Amino acid sequence: MIMIQAFIYLQLLDFITTLIGLKMGASEASPFIRVLMHAGPLVGVLASKLVALALAGGCVYWKKYRLIRWATYWYSALVVWNLIVILRAPGHFGL
Repeated sequence: MIMIQAFIYLQLLDFITTLIGLKMGASEASPFIRVLMHAGPLVGVLASKLVALALAGGCVYWKKYRLIRWATYWYSALVVWNLIVILRAPGHFGL
């Protein structure tokens, strides 16, 4: 149950950090999300989060908790990456 909560929390963090990064001039690396972003950054990133949550729901339904654990690790790394991109953005006095 904690892994599912962490997954959901990381989806929120990825959503927020991605939008901040885009606002600061970063570009989206995922081709899938770039296609979704043709409707606008907010809509595209939100749609990708809804897809991720739907897939996680399927994993819970079919009791594939190991997949959720691996996805949680992936999104943890992704949020850290987003934070690094934000801190290294021009005009930001970070790293």
